[in-house]
Amino acid sequence: MARIFYYLIIKPLSFLPMWALYVLSDLLYLVMRCGLTYRKKVVFSNLSLAFPDKPHEEIRAIAWKFYRHFCDLLAESVRLFSISKEEAIARFKVVNPEVLDALALQSKSALLVGGHYNNWELFAVATAPQIPHQLLGIYTPLTNAFFERKFSESRSKFGLVLVPKKMVKETFEHYRNHLTVTTFAIDQSPRKSQKVYWTRFLGQDTAVHFGAEKYAKYYHYTVVYGSARKVKRGYYELRFELIEANAPEAHEGSITERMTHLLEHQIHESPEYWLWTHKRWKLKKT
Repeated sequence: MARIFYYLIIKPLSFLPMWALYVLSDLLYLVMRCGLTYRKKVVFSNLSLAFPDKPHEEIRAIAWKFYRHFCDLLAESVRLFSISKEEAIARFKVVNPEVLDALALQSKSALLVGGHYNNWELFAVATAPQIPHQLLGIYTPLTNAFFERKFSESRSKFGLVLVPKKMVKETFEHYRNHLTVTTFAIDQSPRKSQKVYWTRFLGQDTAVHFGAEKYAKYYHYTVVYGSARKVKRGYYELRFELIEANAPEAHEGSITERMTHLLEHQIHESPEYWLWTHKRWKLKKT
């Protein structure tokens, strides 16, 4: 069934120009407005928790702006299965590559942290050709073997090396003497068994993965925040911001606090571009 769905629907749709895919996005959005709304309770619950002072009508407006963007995100993700390198770079442009260029001249590797904000799938495809480092992306493999292979091929076709979560430590050791930038998503909800760092995020006690700070300290990596901004429909800009140049000397938790607050600032500026459909606060502080 996965093969049929991919070869009869996803792959043919990926050859369509973006304007045609946006027509499908508009139709999907209308379907959601008519009642078939994906994870509506989760989205409205998350928004109400994050913005308790906003009236219901404003929460509702943000939610529908999110779904408008979410439908576009799906359409843009389909396009990635056939997108060219030139189009990918044009749609997701690194605006200050000099930040990583300077690190490369010093033979320094880095961790690039950020959240599920704007279009992270386009980030995965378009960023590697625009930086001097080898880009590594930590991710959770899909359970369906066929889609796992197809998504991996799509994401890595322009230079990204995908790193399954279970292989992070081994991969860091393998690339220890290479010039790398490794991406960490900082807004996923940790499991109870994992070591976490507790902070305040969007007004909530929030458990944050501590891996980025841990590996930055251990391997002496510079920590950089990747801030994605939506310029217009289908076009984004990625800006790098230095968080910590000397991670081993940083106070415990300071790197994690800084990167979390940078993401929070982005969300407050334009909340509709964050992924509100996931249950961010499943883990409760005891």
